[in-house]
Amino acid sequence: MTEKKRSTFNLFIRSLIFSIYSVSTIMLYSFVCVLSLPFPLRYRHGLIRNYLRLYIYVLKKICHIDYQVEGLEHIPKDRNGIILSKHQSTWETFFLPIIFHDPAIILKRELLWLPFFGWGLAASDPIAINRSSKSNAMQQIIAKGKKCLDEGRWILVFPEGTRVPPGVVGNYKLGGARLAAATGYPVIPVAHNAGKFWPRRKFIKQPGTVRVVIGPLIESKGRTAEEILKLAKQWIEETVMRIG
Repeated sequence: MTEKKRSTFNLFIRSLIFSIYSVSTIMLYSFVCVLSLPFPLRYRHGLIRNYLRLYIYVLKKICHIDYQVEGLEHIPKDRNGIILSKHQSTWETFFLPIIFHDPAIILKRELLWLPFFGWGLAASDPIAINRSSKSNAMQQIIAKGKKCLDEGRWILVFPEGTRVPPGVVGNYKLGGARLAAATGYPVIPVAHNAGKFWPRRKFIKQPGTVRVVIGPLIESKGRTAEEILKLAKQWIEETVMRIG
């Protein structure tokens, strides 16, 4: 069905209402996250998932941004691994932890210092990296990542490092692929077009349906990090072009 045409003023008001909701609930939620720190990680992740589901639901109701997921059958029930996802928007950082339960997100440790938002991130027990030294950062990723993988958690990586606008191919970094090559865990690529509806550095959100496609596993055993990244990048970018 074709999305109803809305005026810029209408979209601005809807985006403003959602921004007020987002800021106010993240502030309140951050205190709940701090209080939840003494509890086991599975309880904290359950709390986080419930909040993220509500967040995506409210976004749909206010800004009319829905989603459609393809390839759920590619997520194995008896294995975990490293998720390499396209990074166009803030949307996927809220959505992917709903699909991949209890993920450890690789991020720069400075994000944990942000008031409120950083507290919520800390409750999810991410892999926070000191990026001042690239060699040490890679050692941290492999050591902490292997521990999380062996515990049964997924690792979520945005290999482009930063959000890129639709139609742009970012500079894919090897960190996630090196982790896969070092540990033998598979990679699962994820493509989406969220940047069309929640553009980076723009206030107004556009109504529509985000298409998320989960790709087949890429086995890492017997492959170099460069080979793994090449396969993941090729699948992601070809799929992004297909879904527009």
